[in-house]
Amino acid sequence: MFFTYLRRELRRRRKAALVVASGLALGIALVIVVNSVSAGMGKAQEKVLQSLYGLGTDMTVTKAAEASAAQERPRFRFDAQEDGSGEEQSTDHVMVQGFQTLASSTVGEVGEQSGVADAVGGLSLQVVKVSGEFTRGRFQQDGGQDGRSGQKGGPGGAQPAPEGRVQGGGADFDVNSYSVYGTDVTEPELGPLTSSRITSGRTFKASETDAKVAVVDSAHAKEKKLETGDTVTVKGTKYKIIGIATADSGDAAAHLYIPLKQAQELADAKGKVTTIYVRATDSQQLDAVKSGIQKNVAGTTVTTSADLADTVSGSLSTASSLATGVGKWLSIAVLAAAFLVAGLLTSSAVSRRVREFGTLKALGWTSGRVTRQVVGEAVVHGLVGGALGIALGLAGAYAVTAVSPTLQAQLGGGGGGAGGPAGGPGGGGMAGPVRQAATKTLDVALTAPVSLITIALAVGLAVAGGLVAGAFGGWRASRLRPADALRRVA
Repeated sequence: MFFTYLRRELRRRRKAALVVASGLALGIALVIVVNSVSAGMGKAQEKVLQSLYGLGTDMTVTKAAEASAAQERPRFRFDAQEDGSGEEQSTDHVMVQGFQTLASSTVGEVGEQSGVADAVGGLSLQVVKVSGEFTRGRFQQDGGQDGRSGQKGGPGGAQPAPEGRVQGGGADFDVNSYSVYGTDVTEPELGPLTSSRITSGRTFKASETDAKVAVVDSAHAKEKKLETGDTVTVKGTKYKIIGIATADSGDAAAHLYIPLKQAQELADAKGKVTTIYVRATDSQQLDAVKSGIQKNVAGTTVTTSADLADTVSGSLSTASSLATGVGKWLSIAVLAAAFLVAGLLTSSAVSRRVREFGTLKALGWTSGRVTRQVVGEAVVHGLVGGALGIALGLAGAYAVTAVSPTLQAQLGGGGGGAGGPAGGPGGGGMAGPVRQAATKTLDVALTAPVSLITIALAVGLAVAGGLVAGAFGGWRASRLRPADALRRVA
């Protein structure tokens, strides 16, 4: 009897049911889109952080800034040539990024700390290459005289200096700067290289700890027209290119990757690292691990992914703030309004059915049965609205993903951490590759993935909306008396 009456009433009041369902659908659709976009923002931020830290890295450990540390200034020396003209000369100056290093033994200390699953060190370098040639000028005397001014000899018979000028000559030099990262090839699961895919050739082997091999970032390889099998020369040492890596975020941590031991030799930094990449046993306990490392390993600064996320700015940060703040509050407000409107419409519909419900009570229906009937109809309205809302929400999320608007992420940060030679000591507490990437703007395509949890939330909201509307109408219906129906009978 319940379902028969329910089906008949829903068919008879299709327009009213559609109005209530549509209101709920809009609120539910907005919730789905906002949650999906927020999830997409989270993935975009993770992508940015992975491009800086490396996949699987929870935190980095660097040397604490020293206020008294002196900056190293690059100096370039060129040998004198016999004629000084026409022969190209070049020199490489290799500097440690940030001029702050830790002893390699610190990697072991960090790895022994409670909550640390794995730790690996790396050395970030900046190479400044100056190349070009000198051209000797020619001296030309005034008045066309051959090295003489026409004046008489001075006292003691000395000849006066010829008068004239030097024409031509000079120097033409090109300055090229690029980054080199020394990676521990025995630990391929941690570090900045893990955020890149090998698109040509191969990555390092565990046995190549001191091999003269290199992996080149694809953008740098394209600019310099490099391929696997070619060689690159750094400070007179030739490295064979074994692979080309493409960064997932579009911006690599370094232009060139070589084994850690080779990087230490280039920079005269034997037994030194600039960055220790750490993976925690439990990603939910990062604060405790961070505190333990800073307490037990002296002279270090620990930066977690959460710390780094606070420095992300640009349109990605702005859109994320809008999605998590304004978007969520807007969806809550719209959903609350939809529930309220559905309740009022249901209550209004009950008022127009006074004669019907009064007659049913006169025939023996109890107030509870009438209330259940009204609530049942409202729940069906909510489920229909939920189905429509899920369809609209999925369509909206698909549209966002299909369009894939590009957002920009910029890393601001603490002090002077530039990737070039001007970077000061300890700038901002971020090391090598992170320091370099902080000066870049990353373009990230926004997606809006819809999870099963979001769908379940939509169904729950649909049922909740129906119950809220049913509560309004059921309360009104329970107060009706059979006498009210008899008074309205013509």
